[in-house]
Parts: sequence; structure tokens; C-alpha cells
Amino acid sequence: MPSCPECENELDIEVDELEEGDVVACDECGTEYEVVGVEPLELARVDEDYDEEEDELYDEEEDEE
Repeated sequence: MPSCPECENELDIEVDELEEGDVVACDECGTEYEVVGVEPLELARVDEDYDEEEDELYDEEEDEE
């Protein structure tokens, strides 16, 4: 069973039923992860504060200077 990279608690998920793009959450710390690979299982932390569009706008403003 996979464990949470944040708190190392075991994640209560069925690895066989996961697909890329699914989001799973740790019951212990509440951190959410997106499944980015299934064989082997790869999880990427979902960062709620990050907004890709805002980042792109910031980059464009820097380029104009």
C-alpha cells in the first residue's frame, strides 16, 4: 500500500482502480495528490494556491520590461 509523501501515513486507495488524472487525499493530513503515473504509481501534490494562468501573466509582464 502506498504511503503519503507528506506524513508517511498509508494511503487507503486501491492502486488497481486508479487512472492518471485521479486525485487522492491522505486521510491523516488531508494533502491531495494527483495520479501522474500508474505503473509504477506516481503522485504529484496538488497545490491549491498555484494558479498557472496567474503565473503566465506574471511572466508576460516581466518580458515587456
